[in-house]
Amino acid sequence: MDQTSRNRTDHQHPNTRIRRIAAAILASASTGLLLALPAQAEPLFPGGPEIAGIPAVVPDAPPGTTALTPFKAYGDLTPAIQPGGNAVVGGKQIIDITYKQPISDRAAAESSIVVTPSTEVAGHFNWVDDTHVQWLPDDYWPRGTTVNVSAAGATSSFKVSDTMTSVSDAAAHNFVVKIGNDVVKEFPASLGKKGHETPNGDYPVILKEKTVIMDSSTYGVPVDSKEGYKLEVWDAVRLTWSGVYVHAAPWSVDSQGNSNVSHGCINLSPENAAWFFDNVRVGDVVTVVNA
Repeated sequence: MDQTSRNRTDHQHPNTRIRRIAAAILASASTGLLLALPAQAEPLFPGGPEIAGIPAVVPDAPPGTTALTPFKAYGDLTPAIQPGGNAVVGGKQIIDITYKQPISDRAAAESSIVVTPSTEVAGHFNWVDDTHVQWLPDDYWPRGTTVNVSAAGATSSFKVSDTMTSVSDAAAHNFVVKIGNDVVKEFPASLGKKGHETPNGDYPVILKEKTVIMDSSTYGVPVDSKEGYKLEVWDAVRLTWSGVYVHAAPWSVDSQGNSNVSHGCINLSPENAAWFFDNVRVGDVVTVVNA
């Protein structure tokens, strides 16, 4: 080989070298041979050493940006997630994720946790200690929600109970709603006053009526009498055919939570009555106690 040929060989274009390396790799693969490349102490990219002239598989972050740092679990750090096993839980269920060793980078760990409910639910993290993090719904899980969780290689699924029950305590002047066994709402309420007490008992919801006319003359009290009335009420949930409802009562908001002033119905504020109307279903049970 003459001097000119050697110079062309020694100073060939980098792209030519890349094509030659690639051709060698393909040729080796086609013959079943394994091409061994020089070992490097610190490879630029996972799974392969640095080869001069060949760009890294994972490119550098563009100027002005920060490269994503994946959450690294050294050793067997696959966490335990509770609840799991498709358990049925209440509407305030907390997700517990427990690691086998302390976590120094909490933000990276949180970024690896994915909570996917079938109904959108906002939530937040709470660290109990360096090995135990929780994910809590900001308010509650809607009834019947399916939740899938993944964290650093572990997965879990559970379902929120589809059962909603409510208890209205005439002595405590409140109205408590549960999904499963968890209290998700507690509202101030006003029940039947003396002589018009709301009857104690369990009442499956019969009907939901967005508006209804309530008329005291239907049970023998003239509208123009001292105890008479005829008015339109909103978000009325019927408990009995005799006329006991849970409904919005803006006129008794000041009494809700401290005294009973109704003619037998369970009075809630407009906002609370709307929530109950939107979430309760026919057949859900409302229980009245201490009347």
